[in-house]
Amino acid sequence: MYESGEDYLEAILMIWNEKNECHAVDVAHKLNVTKPSVSRAMGILREDGYIFVDEFQHINLTEKGRSKALDIYERHELLTAFLQKITGVPAEQAEQNACRVEHVIDSDVVRGIKEWMEKNKN
Repeated sequence: MYESGEDYLEAILMIWNEKNECHAVDVAHKLNVTKPSVSRAMGILREDGYIFVDEFQHINLTEKGRSKALDIYERHELLTAFLQKITGVPAEQAEQNACRVEHVIDSDVVRGIKEWMEKNKN
């Protein structure tokens, strides 16, 4: 999956968590993209089995989509916390950097960071 697809899935998950519903306009606002961009992305995500749109035009995650979105979100949260802890940078800066890194980091590196964070909770 491309970075942009991951961003869309994560945004859908976050919007549902905030509002208990998600429409294309919500995604456009969250990601600061145009509605046609959202429409194209939703078509790809629907074809790939990550989302479906119900009769109320709510964008819903399938089980496959929810699993992928949760993985992306958890990676994002872990990296944000890790960057803050090891560098002391402000939360916003850590989050911006985590957004860029979360798409390219290897899973074994994520596991190592998770283990390090568990050992260094204090």
